[in-house]
Amino acid sequence: MRRHLGKYSIMLLLIFTVAVGILLYYFFFHENSKTIPEGDGWWGAGERQDIQDDETIRPFTIETSEEMIQDLHYRLDHTRFTPPLEDSRFHYGFNSSYLRKVVSYWRKDYNWKKQLEFLNQFPHFRTRIEGIDIHFVHVKPPHLPQGQTAIPLMMIHGWPGSFYEFYKIIPQLIDPANHGWSQQETFEVICPSIPGYGFSEAPCKIGFDSIAAARVFCKLMRRLGFDRFYVQGGDWGSLIATNMAQMKPENVKGIHLNFFPISRMGLKTLPSLLLGQYAPSLVGFTQTDIERMYPFVEKTVYDLLKESGYMHIQGTKPDSPGCALNDSPVGLAAYILEKYSTWTNKDFRELEDGGLTRKFSLDELLTNVMIYWVSGSITSSMRLYKENLGINFRNRVDAKIGVYVPTGLAAFPNELVHVPLVWARQKYKKIVTFSYMSRGGHFAAFEEPYLLAEDLRNFVQTVKKNG
Repeated sequence: MRRHLGKYSIMLLLIFTVAVGILLYYFFFHENSKTIPEGDGWWGAGERQDIQDDETIRPFTIETSEEMIQDLHYRLDHTRFTPPLEDSRFHYGFNSSYLRKVVSYWRKDYNWKKQLEFLNQFPHFRTRIEGIDIHFVHVKPPHLPQGQTAIPLMMIHGWPGSFYEFYKIIPQLIDPANHGWSQQETFEVICPSIPGYGFSEAPCKIGFDSIAAARVFCKLMRRLGFDRFYVQGGDWGSLIATNMAQMKPENVKGIHLNFFPISRMGLKTLPSLLLGQYAPSLVGFTQTDIERMYPFVEKTVYDLLKESGYMHIQGTKPDSPGCALNDSPVGLAAYILEKYSTWTNKDFRELEDGGLTRKFSLDELLTNVMIYWVSGSITSSMRLYKENLGINFRNRVDAKIGVYVPTGLAAFPNELVHVPLVWARQKYKKIVTFSYMSRGGHFAAFEEPYLLAEDLRNFVQTVKKNG
């Protein structure tokens, strides 16, 4: 009798364990749907008017007044610098000794009018979507080979970037023959400014997150007449591109990312992390994965903690630092350019100048800062962190849905976090290319435009080949 009761108890325990496992899977890992509902939104001031947005697409030119530049010069001339600690290099943030040199160049040698001409070389436009003006650069190929049509491609920036970070890669994509690419796909490129960044109007209401941005950008592409298109992105751009693919898979032919936003890790993640260094083939890790990830605590977790303090501030109280940064051009430059040092290569923290001009010129770096300064957009740009991180990220609708459109992933060696292919597959269900890039960091299009263009082309070719 006891033996039968013991077997019965074991059977009940097994049934209970399986039931709990199924429930846990359902609540934490189960994908209830394959798409995000598109919905609608209104981000303009006041109540939504019962009329449609003006869908006119208007040409736009970046302009600044002489008074604005004179005010900038006055502020640069009256900066209060704090002396750095001895031998601190870039470990405490932007080294103020080097900052003096940057400000001196900015005040005396930097030619904003020349950079303004460079920014306006491509056609700019604005159009009203969900109550706010959306700015975008739209560049068509100067000529197309006979029988070929241009491939629509949206490229989305992140923080603290801008549409300007794509200026080096655009010529290679729209005019491949004149940039060393023979008989290659030709792209028609659309680079929008995320609402609240640069020359896109800032949302007036709480709640504008990456899903709202994805909906706005899907509407923009439809307004431009594109029913099928590709999307490329890094940083916030990669999450917005991912959301676009989740929302409108019938419109998005494929997404190419150089940053992989994975909000939920599956059941295999922890075991693979524990076993990866010792039995990599067992968990699907490559030798490159091991080199980029281990020792995990020292190389990944510790570095991420050192580099993510800004995220906590911007994800909780963005308007407080925004007030200071919007008032001080030098504070703004220090805050933004420090990211272009460390996120390009963490080893640059060891250098007195942060290695800033090893990948970029001061003209390029200051032009990106100027976009934030003349548009007064630093505070509204930082609010995107609050809107996305101010809730339980794991419970968002996009965290529970996979990505089923063809996906290309370019893993740059100096990215803040390395995501192995085996982890990426838990989110992206149709990865057709995964590349370990030979060099480069977080700002891929700005740092290594040729490498990114090459990988993007390979991805599109693979998607076309697979039908």
